[in-house]
Amino acid sequence: MSEQQEEFAIRVRDLVVGFGRQTVLDHLSLDVRRGEILGLVGASGGGKSVLMRTIIGLIPRRSGTIEVMGQPIGGRTQGAATAWGILFQQGALFSSLTVRQNVQFPLRENLVLSQELMDEIAIAKLEMVGLRAQDADKYPAELSGGMTKRVALARALALDPPILFLDEPTSGLDPIAAGDFDALIRTLQRTLGLTVFMVTHDLASLTTVCDRVAALADGKIVAIGPMRELLQSEHPWVRAYFHGKRSQMLQHEMR
Repeated sequence: MSEQQEEFAIRVRDLVVGFGRQTVLDHLSLDVRRGEILGLVGASGGGKSVLMRTIIGLIPRRSGTIEVMGQPIGGRTQGAATAWGILFQQGALFSSLTVRQNVQFPLRENLVLSQELMDEIAIAKLEMVGLRAQDADKYPAELSGGMTKRVALARALALDPPILFLDEPTSGLDPIAAGDFDALIRTLQRTLGLTVFMVTHDLASLTTVCDRVAALADGKIVAIGPMRELLQSEHPWVRAYFHGKRSQMLQHEMR
C-alpha cells in the first residue's frame, strides 16, 4: 500500500452523480484522512447525503473513482461494507426488532456466530454508547430520541469498522442531548481510532467535534480545512452559511 493510501481512509476523484437530467455532484473530489472527524456541510438538497450514500454504494455514480481504505469501490458494493458503520438520519431502527436484535443485525448478516456470543457483543456495544444492559429488550417505540441515536450508533459499531458514517447525527435532539452525543462521538473516535465522516448542519458539532470541515456547493467541494479556515473563506455560499445572522448568533452564544 502506498503512503497516500495509508494516509487517506477515503479518496474521491471526479465524482459525477445525477438523477435524470439533474446533476447533483459535478466532478467532485475529496480526501478524508485516517483518524479524523470530517464534517460535511451544504445547502438543503445540495447533495450531502447523496455523496455519503454514493461512497457506501447505495447510489450509483455516472463517473469518477472512490477508494476506501486503499481499495477501489464499485458502483454497488457489498464486500467492503464491513469497512464502515452507518448511522442514518433518525436512526432507522427496525421497529419490529428489539434493541438487542437491532444491534445484532449486522452480525447475523455478515458473520456466523453463536447466539451467546452475539448477545455478549450486543450488550458490550450498548454499554460502549452509554446504554444499560436492561435496555436491550426494549423496542424502538419505547426509546427516547437520544436513546434511539445511541442504539443506532451501537449497531453501526457492531462489526468494529474503521470508518463511521453519520448522517445528521444530532438532528431532532435537544441541545443537551446533542452535546452529549457529540462528546460520545469524539470519545469513541479517540478510543477506537475511528475515521468519522459526518454530514451535519449543526454549528456546535462542526466547532467542537470536527477536525476539518468540507463545504459542498454547486456539486463540488468549494472549501475544506479546520473551522477557522472556513470562517475566512471568500466563497459566497460559505460566507453566507458561516456569517449569516443565525450563524453569528450561534457563534456568539458559543463563546
